Amino acid sequence: MSTAQAALIGAVARLRAAGVEDPARDARLLLAHALGLDPARLSLVIRDPLGPDAAQRFEAAIAARALRKPVSKITGTRLFHGLSFRVTPEVLDPRPETETLVEEALREPFARILDLGTGSGCILLSCLHGMPGAMGLGADYSGAALGLADENAVALGLSERVDFCRCDWTDGDWWDGGRGYFDLVVSNPPYIAADEMAGLAPEVLDWDPQIALTPGGDGLDAYRAICRELPRMLAPGGRILFEIGPTQGAAVSALLAEQGIRDIRILPDLDTRDRVVAGRRPA
Repeated sequence: MSTAQAALIGAVARLRAAGVEDPARDARLLLAHALGLDPARLSLVIRDPLGPDAAQRFEAAIAARALRKPVSKITGTRLFHGLSFRVTPEVLDPRPETETLVEEALREPFARILDLGTGSGCILLSCLHGMPGAMGLGADYSGAALGLADENAVALGLSERVDFCRCDWTDGDWWDGGRGYFDLVVSNPPYIAADEMAGLAPEVLDWDPQIALTPGGDGLDAYRAICRELPRMLAPGGRILFEIGPTQGAAVSALLAEQGIRDIRILPDLDTRDRVVAGRRPA
């Protein structure tokens, strides 16, 4: 019976050969998952024998990662903005750069937040977690995504402050809850242009749902649909926050300006790439 350390060394080599960006980190995370441990405690057992059940789980996890399945889709969880979210193949894998949008949302108080294309609920629930007393609505076309978002809301103790709506939120007829109801609208919509899809990393292209990645064409259709409805959904003085691709800031800003949105800003992520467009409806 080999030790956990020996299994780890072999796994790192396999992941490196498969082109995984950080094979040592991912192998350690997957070994901890196979052992049912917090990754911080892995060093305490690294020289112990690796039992057959744990070895089988680790082998399956490494085989999946070698096929470029994201670690979060293997373990079923993703840490986002300090909170643990369950993720599945039916939703977009939350990424650290999206936390830029949450940080901007929490810079000002809000009472009612709408998240269009909520997926796992990571943006909406992180915002509600950081703004006690606020209420939220998450809209998504996928029933599986909404079921997962609801599970995450329950796990985070936020279910009494959030509702979810299954709808085609690119269709302007979906919202009938009152004009100017939300003082914050957020969205990380599908925005990858059709001709950019082939250049995506396998972790994204092969394992995230395509409906969450691209609307086809130039990638701007979801922004166009949302911007048309902002005057109806967004309260006077309310804010809109979009996640964008790094080349889309000017185009999305122009769409917002066409609808009378002011104070438009383009915000960078930690890698200094344009990541969020923020604007405000005049009071």
